[in-house]
Amino acid sequence: MTTEAIDLTEAKRELAEAIERNRKGIRDPEVIRRMRERMDRRREAIFKKFGLLNIAVELVREARDE
Repeated sequence: MTTEAIDLTEAKRELAEAIERNRKGIRDPEVIRRMRERMDRRREAIFKKFGLLNIAVELVREARDE
């Protein structure tokens, strides 16, 4: 599996659109489905490349110690 290249201009446009939809209270099931699929593909690619990353666990432990 290869990761798709991220076009920053396109990503910024999509983010602005998502923020506007959220601000208006609009939930488009098709957009949500596509976002979930994209996140799943990227998560799988990261897992295949680096394995399991437990960085959040370490951050929580550090925060407790402060």
